[in-house]
Amino acid sequence: QVQLVESGGGLVQAGGSLRLSCTAAGRTFSSYAMGWFRQAPAKEREFITAISRSGGITVYADSVKGRFTISRDNAKNTVYLQMNSLKPEDTAIYYCAAGATTGSIRTLSIDSWGQGTQVTVSS
Repeated sequence: QVQLVESGGGLVQAGGSLRLSCTAAGRTFSSYAMGWFRQAPAKEREFITAISRSGGITVYADSVKGRFTISRDNAKNTVYLQMNSLKPEDTAIYYCAAGATTGSIRTLSIDSWGQGTQVTVSS
């Protein structure tokens, strides 16, 4: 449905920070809840966080709560993932996703996926 493109991935040392961006094409960005997932090699895709259409509701997986922050700027058609205190276990391909609600995203009822951006955390 809506086209999503991630950026901002890269190589960072443990304890460092990165900010990922996901920009949507089209005119209906504010109609979607947005979220982030990640997938490490040989692992299942894992829910990380989601944010409601207005930004008023956010949900986080326990593994990232307190370290990662999701936000959105509907005027820029962009959702962000600020990642702090990064650990080697955070190494994965990170995907943004669009869905009807945060609950839909959490349960993998996804309308659109981005192509992914690689995050590598070295020890």
